[in-house]
Amino acid sequence: MAEVAGAPVRGARTAARGRAREAWSRLLFGVGGIGAALVLVASVAAVAAPWVAPYDPLALAPADRLQGPTSEHWLGTDQYGRDTLSRIVHGGRASLSVAFASVAFALLVGGTLGALAGFYRGVVDGVVMRVTDVLLSFPAILLAIALLAFLGGGFVNLVLAIGVVYVGPFARVARAAVMTVREEQYVEAARSLGARDLRILAAAVLPGAAAPLLVETTLRLAYAILAEASLSFLGLGTQPPTPSWGMMIAEGRRFLALAPWATVAPGLAIVLVVLGFNLLGDGLRDALDPRLRGRGRA
Repeated sequence: MAEVAGAPVRGARTAARGRAREAWSRLLFGVGGIGAALVLVASVAAVAAPWVAPYDPLALAPADRLQGPTSEHWLGTDQYGRDTLSRIVHGGRASLSVAFASVAFALLVGGTLGALAGFYRGVVDGVVMRVTDVLLSFPAILLAIALLAFLGGGFVNLVLAIGVVYVGPFARVARAAVMTVREEQYVEAARSLGARDLRILAAAVLPGAAAPLLVETTLRLAYAILAEASLSFLGLGTQPPTPSWGMMIAEGRRFLALAPWATVAPGLAIVLVVLGFNLLGDGLRDALDPRLRGRGRA
C-alpha cells in the first residue's frame, strides 16, 4: 500500500525534474544563452576590473592623447591619454553597480507593494495603484532628473532616483502575478487550514509569482543601465574621476571626428550589455512560461 500511495508523489517529482531540465535547455540553448554569456562576461570584467584592465583608468599620459587603436592600447586613448579599454572595464563597475542596486531597490519596494495590493485587494489595492499611476505618469528620465535635483548627486542618491522610477512597473507585475496565484487551489487549501496571511503570501503565493518578477528584473536591469548612462552623459550620474560609460561618451563627442573610438567603444559596451540583459529576459520568459512549452514540437 505504501508503494502504491507513493507512486503519484514519485511521478510528480519526476515530471517536475523533467520540466526543470526542459526549461534549462530552452534557456541555455536559445537566445537566453547568448544573453547570459554577454551578461556574465560584463559582470566578471566589472568585478575583476583591477586585474583585467591593462592600465590605470585615471593615469594621465598627455603624450599619448587621442591615439588610435594599437598593440599597446587596443581601443586607443582619450583626450588625456587614458587607456579607453581600461576605462570601459572600470566604467562597467559603476554602471552595473548602479543598475543592480537600483533594480534591487525597485524590486523590494515595488514587489512588496504590488504583492500586498494583489493579495488584499480593496483599499490597499486602490492606494497602491494610484501611487503607481502617479509614478508612471512621468517620463522615466525626467523623473530621475527631478529626483536628483532634489536629492543631490552621489551613488546612493543615483540609485534611489533610478530605483524609484522602476517601482511602478514592478508593483504592476507583482500585483498581476499575485492576483493570478491567489486563486489557485493550494492557496485556498492553505487558507482553509488556518494559515496566516503572511505565511500564505510568503510560502505559497510569492514562489508561484516569482517567474514574471524574474523576467521583469532582467529587463529592468537593461533600462537601468541606459538610465545611468543617460544621467552620466548629462552630468547628473556618476561623477569624475570615476569612469562611466555615459560620461565617456559625453567627453568623447567633442573629438568625434579626430578620435571616434573614444565615443564608439563605450557606446558599443552599452549596446552589448543591454542586448545581453534583453536576450536573457526573453530566454527566461520562454523557459518559465508554460504556455510556450511544446511550440517547438508542434
